[in-house]
Amino acid sequence: MSDLKETVLDMIDRLRHERRPFAVATVVRTVAATAAKAGAKAVVLEDGTMHGWIGGGCAQGAVARAVKSALADGQPRLISVQPHEIMSAEGVAQGEARGGVEYYRSHCPSKGTVDVFIEPMRPRPVVLVCGTAPVARAVADLAPRFGFEVVLAAPEKDWASVETADRRIDGYEASALPQGDVFAIVATQGRGDIKALTGVLASDMAHVAFVGSRKKAQALKRDLADAGVPEARLASLHAPAGLDIGAITPEEIALSIMAEVIQVRRAATRRSGANSQTSAA
Repeated sequence: MSDLKETVLDMIDRLRHERRPFAVATVVRTVAATAAKAGAKAVVLEDGTMHGWIGGGCAQGAVARAVKSALADGQPRLISVQPHEIMSAEGVAQGEARGGVEYYRSHCPSKGTVDVFIEPMRPRPVVLVCGTAPVARAVADLAPRFGFEVVLAAPEKDWASVETADRRIDGYEASALPQGDVFAIVATQGRGDIKALTGVLASDMAHVAFVGSRKKAQALKRDLADAGVPEARLASLHAPAGLDIGAITPEEIALSIMAEVIQVRRAATRRSGANSQTSAA
């Protein structure tokens, strides 16, 4: 194994640990003279920065554009970077997809073709479970089955009651909570409601839901508003948590909550994909 490949693999491990999105670009086929050959590999970050080698500037620009789209919708891509003459002769437009291959124009004087497989690597979405009440435990147990990483936030003395958690946080301080593609479920149910809501509403998260009645949520919102929580943040709080499926037991409520989380996440993915396609057009 070459030093270059070792560097790429080390970077993949580090980026996964840091929960940063990236893509792995691998040259799978070349035709005629090309700077890179089959097997060449690079890690590509969201901003297009490349670590590794997949060829010269002619291929790098196309790979960077394809990576941006792949990270937006989470779907892998096979791209073919070809000379202008070949694409014109075949009637293929820049960025057009045919038979599962996306085509990009190359202006390199070598006139070579490079086919690159783009594999997006996005961190698992996080379900942040606040509290250790029965519904909290049920959500923590169910979320991994849908591919979510579970982070538990609760006083350390209560951790033992929740067996399923990838990571644990002592308390609800906003600075300690995960942010980004995070779906927070506040299931404190009378034990630290204000502290948990204050923490999650001060953080940048994809979705925040409160397990409790609408009436109780309104009362808590008033208290939070009096404490200085901005109205825009309070408006982002979903309560009661979950879709209305007539749930009664903690397990049924957890199912309704995860159904809502999936609904919100898929809707955001569709919007992101549509925006990516519009930008590429």
